[in-house]
Amino acid sequence: MLILLPLDGKDTEEAKLTNLDKVVIWGLVDLQDGKVQKIDFYEDWTAIEEFFDCVVVADKGDYVWPFMEQSIPVLEAPMQRSIDDVIEAFLFKELYEVIN
Repeated sequence: MLILLPLDGKDTEEAKLTNLDKVVIWGLVDLQDGKVQKIDFYEDWTAIEEFFDCVVVADKGDYVWPFMEQSIPVLEAPMQRSIDDVIEAFLFKELYEVIN
């Protein structure tokens, strides 16, 4: 499963989920068997050639229509900010589906 995260930096230990208008880098998390296998970074999410399963945003008020137009599910992480916290919340189904 591939999960796209808008991040404020490339350091996997320090990077935080950020609003879409403040994205520094996009992290594509490869999640297999409940564990992060790798994280690839992209300057622009439209450059990603693989199909990703969902996008996790920090705020449901962000402009998420480009994802929804492509039928990509959008989830909100209202409190989680670190990559580990977001992935843990995803695994435990603690993220909220964004519906517009």
